[in-house]
Amino acid sequence: MHRIKYIQGRVCMKNNLLIVEDHELTRFGLKTAFENAEYTGEIFEAESAETALDIVKSNEIHLIVMDLGLPGMNGIEATSEVKLINSEIKVVILTSHNDNQEVLNSLKAGANAYCSKEINPTRLVEVVRSVLDGAAWFDPSISHIVLEAASKSQQTQQYVPEKDYGLTSREAQILKLITEGYSNNEIANQLFVSINTTKAHVASILQKLEVDDRLQAALKALKERLV
Repeated sequence: MHRIKYIQGRVCMKNNLLIVEDHELTRFGLKTAFENAEYTGEIFEAESAETALDIVKSNEIHLIVMDLGLPGMNGIEATSEVKLINSEIKVVILTSHNDNQEVLNSLKAGANAYCSKEINPTRLVEVVRSVLDGAAWFDPSISHIVLEAASKSQQTQQYVPEKDYGLTSREAQILKLITEGYSNNEIANQLFVSINTTKAHVASILQKLEVDDRLQAALKALKERLV
């Protein structure tokens, strides 16, 4: 259950984080970055995927920052196992390189975000906030990987979108922001509309694209060049 904290009259949901990283110094740096975030509840640490899965089974975890290059079970395999245990847990992949197959396999495993380890710690804190708010976030350097994978599947035929999804201009605008990792609150602020209006547009987008969540919508938008 989420803990609730009131900050200057605002309700702030407290989220338990799990950092899975085999390098102690990197783990310490990540923990330090998240400690002062207003959304952070308890911070758990694991140096291996196996330890992480034990923590997930015995504690309430809301989001995992997952290193890919773990000893033993790797981060992709661990992400798949986490999603089997609790599909509601968000997973933010953190890696030092962007291998095409690793990117695609991470997304297939259920990762909600994919970040380079070169990311600024302050930006990472913001990315995690967005993911907790329901956003899918991709490091700008990997968008081309998804597009290339989509084009390879169409090697012998000219690319044609699957269908006309009937998105309005506003929905297309919001879909583009979703693929860029913006949360509902950030979209509402950027477009000067209410959060309820934004949520209604997002719900309509998911229905029209025939997908279940924002991550699938973002992937479909990139693969089919809807944005």
